[in-house]
Amino acid sequence: MLGNWRPVAAVLIASVCGVAAAVPPAAADTADGADGGATYYVAPWGRESSNGRSTVAPYRHIQQCADVMVPGDTCLIMGGTYEETVVPARSGTEGKPITYRAFPGAKVTLSGTTRLRGWARLTGDDVQRIAQTDPYALDSPFSQAVEAGHVYSTAADLGTDVTTVQTFTDKKMNIEAQWPYPGLDLLDPAVQYAAAGSAAATIVDPALTRPAGYWNGARAQTNYWFITATGTVKSSEVGSVTLDVAPPCSHKIVPKDTRYALSGKIGELAHPGTWFYDPAGKRLYLYSEDNPNLHVIEAKTRKLAFDLRNVGHTTIAGVNLFASTIETGVGSSHVVIDGITAKYLSHYTDITRGAADCGSTVTRGVADTGIVVNGTDNQVVNSDLSLSAGNGIALRGQRNTVSNNVIHDVNYLGTYAAPVAVQGNSQTITHNTMYRVGRSGINLQWDTAIGGTPGPDHIAYNDISDYARLSLDTAAIYTCCGSDMLGTQIHHNVLHDPTPKKGATSFGVTGVYADNGQSNIVIANNVGWGNPEGTVMLNGLGGGSKNNGVYNNTGGMTMFYVKEPGNSTGTKVYNNIGPIRGIKDATNGGMVLSNNLPDGVDPLFVDAAKHDYRLSEPSPARNAAIPLPGVNDGSTDPVPSLGAYQYGAPKWEAGATR
Repeated sequence: MLGNWRPVAAVLIASVCGVAAAVPPAAADTADGADGGATYYVAPWGRESSNGRSTVAPYRHIQQCADVMVPGDTCLIMGGTYEETVVPARSGTEGKPITYRAFPGAKVTLSGTTRLRGWARLTGDDVQRIAQTDPYALDSPFSQAVEAGHVYSTAADLGTDVTTVQTFTDKKMNIEAQWPYPGLDLLDPAVQYAAAGSAAATIVDPALTRPAGYWNGARAQTNYWFITATGTVKSSEVGSVTLDVAPPCSHKIVPKDTRYALSGKIGELAHPGTWFYDPAGKRLYLYSEDNPNLHVIEAKTRKLAFDLRNVGHTTIAGVNLFASTIETGVGSSHVVIDGITAKYLSHYTDITRGAADCGSTVTRGVADTGIVVNGTDNQVVNSDLSLSAGNGIALRGQRNTVSNNVIHDVNYLGTYAAPVAVQGNSQTITHNTMYRVGRSGINLQWDTAIGGTPGPDHIAYNDISDYARLSLDTAAIYTCCGSDMLGTQIHHNVLHDPTPKKGATSFGVTGVYADNGQSNIVIANNVGWGNPEGTVMLNGLGGGSKNNGVYNNTGGMTMFYVKEPGNSTGTKVYNNIGPIRGIKDATNGGMVLSNNLPDGVDPLFVDAAKHDYRLSEPSPARNAAIPLPGVNDGSTDPVPSLGAYQYGAPKWEAGATR
């Protein structure tokens, strides 16, 4: 339960690193909050024995604030880096939230890492020792790097699961040693494709030149079309590796289109910024071009900066997160996360899935990575979130809001995670900017296990670009599969410039994509460019895509339907600008199209070359639309305009303003 009790004693759960701390203020400050609550202070130079009630006698740990604060209280956090997970003892109440806020002008970072020291350079004797358990370490790129003086190691207990290990050099993430070497740009890795002769669970590639047996036991990540998965190498020869099981859904390796990478072998530790971890020996190895003791080398040791799973009416404002995140609980309400900057929210590399899971259901990392928002009436606003293997935000629960955020460089595994992954319903996602994304910008797939009375989502005024970097058959805003979306509205979004790595398969990259039988969605006034399938795509497979309203969009669309009566019943496509493909089978199924600008007719935009898709004075799209109150209001003409911009109306803007 969400309690309002005050504990007898405070228990500290972590330590503080004050290396980035500012000099303490010279004068005491004991002013309380405007609502009458107490104000507490915390600083890296504080003492655990302090009362925390002034800037000259601050607490040492944020947790000390969390242990004593009651509704209406505020914790002002002075500049520095805090290595702790804060677990509040109680909730605020309506009108009296408990607030954790950066001290005015202070740079505050909550870090999930611990610094690693004591690095020693490896020698040939170390290679011989390692070769006793891994003979392939001899005469490998690793042994050559040791000979060149570039490999160091230190004792480190980072657990037994290598797939969750994350290390940093001077605040930039290092990469696990793998083949091919991907480079250090997580959203633009070097890739390798399976070659001719590949089939089922076997990858054939002449570039696999390591000796027979070298890759046995290695971890493999494969990516085909929309399927990213991990497995284990069962056997290997020169020129091929065979996995323990074929990739899920496709159940096969596809020549020239399946990308793959192999990791878990120290022999590949031969490139700057790469690491290898031995969990049995509790030792971390690092390739470095100079002495790592001259740098700040860290490893992630904590998942959460704030654990809010048992509280509500709590505000987190103005702080930075590094290699850590925030999670609320199913009973949390009125939590506000405001103006934070978070980097490296979540990391993992194991995405093993069942054979029947083609990605459309909730899979690892989709529901539990990034900032995890459970509960009701919570907000993430005015923040900058970046660098996550999974989500920027996992939006669960109901009636939560994500607004005015910049979210980028997330989902670097290319799964169904996203900048905003929506599993709950009745959510609001507005005025956000998202870019450099592994798959979709907003992944809208309701989890039916979430309780409450379902309601529609509201997704509007977002600017999403540079998506589909690591996966295909996706969109800036993607929703699937076979659900009644209860009137969910997707409108006034700008969706543009995807950057897929195209192999033989390139199907389905679009602006808004209602995939495999999604019904009862209003898709209106969206603008897109650079999308191979246009601004909107409806896929009528999986029972039909019915009762959708596709109104006043600019940028064209694709209708992917089979010849089956009734599979598009109730869907109306009105007032759009841009070519519409696949109309025949869609209309056979019951779709109605009207007042769309005919293909080949120039809409005479103000400046299409500069993506200004407003209508010029002579445009044939003026005075041409079916009036739809609430959809195409605002034209200065007697009749509304086609497309996303009404003639004469102020130009609407999408994206964050922070």
